[in-house]
Amino acid sequence: MLAQWIDNQVLLGAAQAGVVMIAALIVLGLTWRLKLGLQKEIAVGLVRGLLQIVAVGFLLTLIFTAPLWIAVPVILIMITAAGITTVRRIKDIPNALWISLLGIAVGAGLVILVMTFLGVIERDLTSIIPIGSMMVYGAMNANALMLERFRSELTSHTGQIEAALSLGAAPRIVIAPYFRRAVTAAMIPKINGLQSLGIVWIPGAMSGMLLSGTDPAYAGFYQFVVSGSIFVTAGITVLISILLVREQVFSKAEQLQLRGEDR
Repeated sequence: MLAQWIDNQVLLGAAQAGVVMIAALIVLGLTWRLKLGLQKEIAVGLVRGLLQIVAVGFLLTLIFTAPLWIAVPVILIMITAAGITTVRRIKDIPNALWISLLGIAVGAGLVILVMTFLGVIERDLTSIIPIGSMMVYGAMNANALMLERFRSELTSHTGQIEAALSLGAAPRIVIAPYFRRAVTAAMIPKINGLQSLGIVWIPGAMSGMLLSGTDPAYAGFYQFVVSGSIFVTAGITVLISILLVREQVFSKAEQLQLRGEDR
């Protein structure tokens, strides 16, 4: 309907974004009505998301004409932003920012490097940057879920943990169940995404390839490559981060540094 009224592509995009914004504001109103306390975050997310993605659209038109090496600083900027976003709500875990940056950098960086070297990802900016951004985003989400769950598990079981420590149990053994739960919580969405791929959801990359006339079998294989790479990236990131975080939640005297709900 909007396309029948608006000929200019930019104005059409703005109108379409406006419709989505109105729908999102309805959700915001419902959260306010239910007193969930999410209004500010939703409003900021909507405005920032819109401005950022439009700005990036203009920026990418310039980046895609640059030399191939420009992908390195672009991906590093994405990793830095992802690390900062990850720990925005997790301020009580020592060195959480540096751990997140390292985990995401190794996870995303290693997979992007290997996949590009092997030719799984084509060696051009129009492939490396969009696919790389998906990997960084997936690693960020998985890492944030893991950190939040790990912190929640420890702070909810502070009494049990300190009781076990007082009896001489090793810290790593004491927190092993919470370690596993945090990793599981972070990886389940990625596993569900793989299991539902092509049945519950058809990703945009595959849809775009099909619309451009790509062979359906190749489009399916390539979409699995992208989704599988995102899963691998998330897995590496979560495992590196959880191993490092595990060493940060205890003092040198093997005392739990987080203070929980039962304190």
